[in-house]
Amino acid sequence: MVALLPGELNMPSLALTDLVHVIRSKNAGPTVLTIDLFFRDRDSYQRAIQSPQLSVASVAHLYGCAHAFMSRYDMADLCAIKFTLPRAVCAGSPGDGDVYGAQQHGPLLGVML
Repeated sequence: MVALLPGELNMPSLALTDLVHVIRSKNAGPTVLTIDLFFRDRDSYQRAIQSPQLSVASVAHLYGCAHAFMSRYDMADLCAIKFTLPRAVCAGSPGDGDVYGAQQHGPLLGVML
């Protein structure tokens, strides 16, 4: 698979996990999750923010969430991207298997950019 970004021809795909040094999720309140991606360097960050695989629509699809309920925040100074989305179940309520929201980054682990 080859991913093409503006101004770059035939750039090979790379796993998101090769471009970041931290992927984590956590609660941002009892009904909201946040997913943080901290990139190894500015080039990795630039590749990520331009990638359609990390668009709000693409990530919302991975999480089975309407893209209208997901937000993406690009933090250039930190070389980081943050996504926020509603939790499927309120933290600590019956059926919640991850009260801290700390294991919700899994769907991003297989993303290729």
